[in-house]
Amino acid sequence: MNLILLGPPGAGKGTQAQMIVDRYHLPQISTGDILRAAVKEGTSLGKQAKTFMDRGQLVPDEVVIGIIDERLRASDCKTGFILDGFPRTNPQAEAFQAILTKIGKSVDHVINIEVDPEELVRRLTGRRTCNNCGGMFHILFHPPKKEGVCDRCGGTLYQREDDGEETIRTRLKEYEKQTAPLIQYYQNKKLLRSIWGVGGQNQIFEQIIRVLDAKPV
Repeated sequence: MNLILLGPPGAGKGTQAQMIVDRYHLPQISTGDILRAAVKEGTSLGKQAKTFMDRGQLVPDEVVIGIIDERLRASDCKTGFILDGFPRTNPQAEAFQAILTKIGKSVDHVINIEVDPEELVRRLTGRRTCNNCGGMFHILFHPPKKEGVCDRCGGTLYQREDDGEETIRTRLKEYEKQTAPLIQYYQNKKLLRSIWGVGGQNQIFEQIIRVLDAKPV
């Protein structure tokens, strides 16, 4: 079973990806993870990626595509994979499709976790970080025992700049702008499966299970 997982920041993609991995025993392929692994291993493509990463630049699509191509040929991907964080754009999706065709694989489902933008803002702006030990809290879902104070070390909790409402709204708009055409791309291929990402983690996962375990007609 070959899966792609889509969803905006704050949709709970990482949690659901791990639950899919645990139930279906699929390797999770995250572009960030495989880029770092390729750099660490010193592969040819990893060295190319490192030159861009060291300059703080985005790694070009052709390098990312090449590293994904290498990763999908690994033995643990023979029975399937879950791709998290890629593709992000239509050109990436088309290049990815070319890889799949070349290695004789195809995508079974594209799981798209949908969440109302205002709920995403509420989730993401509620995060607080300890300025001493780096501990993470959330004012709604994981509040500290004492407001503004870290449970672990007594340090002061603060809201990181990238968790501010204006920044979050900008990120969500950029995601929508970038991903809307990609969602249409997979809709046209009849691969998109939309999941409503509100409720408990297990409730959301039950929706995913129903999609993945559905028997073909």
